[in-house]
Amino acid sequence: MTPRARRALFAVALFFAVCAVAGALLERRVGAQSSQDESQLRDSLKSFTDVYALVEQNYAEPITPDKADDAIYDGAIPGMLQVLDPHSHFYDPKAYARLREDQRGRYYGVGMVIQQQNDGDGKSKVYVVTPYEDTPSYRAGIHPGDQIAAVDGKSTDGWSSDQVAKALKGPKGTNVQVTMIRVGQPKPLVFDLIRDEIPHPSIDLKFEIRPGVGYIHLSQFQETTGQEMEDAINSFGDLKGLVLDLRENPGGLLSQAVDVCDHLLTKGQTIVTQRGRAYSDQNYVATHGNNGKAFPIVVLVNRDTASAAEIVSGALQDHDRALIVGETTFGKGLVQTVYNLSENTGLALTTYHYYTPSGRLIQRNYEGVSLYDYYNHAGAGQAADSSNREVKLTDSGRTVYGGGGITPDEKIEAPKTNRFQDELVFKDVFFHFAPLYVSTHTIDKNFQVDDAVLGEFKKFLTSQDIDYTEADLNGCVDWVRAHIKKDIITIQFGQLAGLRVLADWDPTVQKALTYMPEAQALEDNAHKVLAEKAQARIAGSQGVAAQP
Repeated sequence: MTPRARRALFAVALFFAVCAVAGALLERRVGAQSSQDESQLRDSLKSFTDVYALVEQNYAEPITPDKADDAIYDGAIPGMLQVLDPHSHFYDPKAYARLREDQRGRYYGVGMVIQQQNDGDGKSKVYVVTPYEDTPSYRAGIHPGDQIAAVDGKSTDGWSSDQVAKALKGPKGTNVQVTMIRVGQPKPLVFDLIRDEIPHPSIDLKFEIRPGVGYIHLSQFQETTGQEMEDAINSFGDLKGLVLDLRENPGGLLSQAVDVCDHLLTKGQTIVTQRGRAYSDQNYVATHGNNGKAFPIVVLVNRDTASAAEIVSGALQDHDRALIVGETTFGKGLVQTVYNLSENTGLALTTYHYYTPSGRLIQRNYEGVSLYDYYNHAGAGQAADSSNREVKLTDSGRTVYGGGGITPDEKIEAPKTNRFQDELVFKDVFFHFAPLYVSTHTIDKNFQVDDAVLGEFKKFLTSQDIDYTEADLNGCVDWVRAHIKKDIITIQFGQLAGLRVLADWDPTVQKALTYMPEAQALEDNAHKVLAEKAQARIAGSQGVAAQP
């Protein structure tokens, strides 16, 4: 057995041993573990090592170190965890490093999103999707659509985006030279960059979408989210309303979901309760509260709003603090604790179920469901049937449902795309058209996609062998115009300006804005309920004091 294979086998053996010890400790809290259980654990571990030894000795092809790692990291451990639930997860060294980077919300590098694509000849190229604003790459003038041809003089031909990203990252203050190929430029452009700390905020867009009404898009929950949320709300001044967009938000750190709620709820209100087998229940409440700074809130969700984002949605809904609009959310009511393991690996193990303030467990059923069907929402339509779901009440007595995600107060169907739209997105047509257009035109902040721009886009479609009819284009022309404008504005004025183009156009956001009066009525009623409860507590305490 090779040294690296022995190392991988040791890692999994250690993992099983830790599980066995942890299981024994847990059993002592809930009941004595039988000698039969211990024997079964030992037998299971021996069976695994026996199987691995047979494979290593007798497989038709040599078990290389990389294949040994794959067998352990991508096969045995994930396979075992999938038997438990869909969200317990093992992180190999690369994935674990990326997880920690995402949680911290910062890293050291040059500050750009990159993407690997294949050109017409099938050769791999790595392109800049967007430079983050106020970073070395943005300040140097790197554009979306630039192709990364070399890093420190080394050609990137055949490199993956991970390889390029690794070459671009490095200690703060160090230099890296990046060679770009840009559409319309006769020769490559060379940029000498100095690496810096790159913030990656979880709020990627905030602006006043209507007079007095703020819009915040929250992409995930990381270590900085709570502070970002407080800063964003304060930046609006005297808010008359807020649209909090949690669509596509996969969740993140529970602590930050609690912090976000703390800025929006009244002091003392319950945010979420954790219940687990090994540890005592934990009840999180608003410790600071919104200090009386109340305004109507519309929370926009969809079926990919999950985990920590559902904690926020559920808490605001249960306390009648916000009107939830959109689609029924993902339905993840499990909390994972991340453990550091050997070899720079990590384990996210489900240790708690979480419950909203009304007592809802919103976890979607995963028993007898494949991982593919679970993550692709197969059978999620059953969530609309309230007959098979637990019923709870909000503070003011509104009916809400558990089991299967957060059901919106007002349903907004996501716009459906057609074949033509899907092809444009799949082939990154807007991404490649924008640099070509910018290379021959002057763009100002009043840029609009008029018929002349649309005519050039049609010529580009023909040059890229995109089959379409006028009916195809006319059926989604507003969508096409918005996406052309977004990518062109992004090149000229930055990522935030481009994202704002889509938010201003987005029909779902516009529909959400129409529910602001309902959110105001909900907020007014919530204040009334809180005042009545406070008055009842005062009356009750006075009654007790008057007793002899």
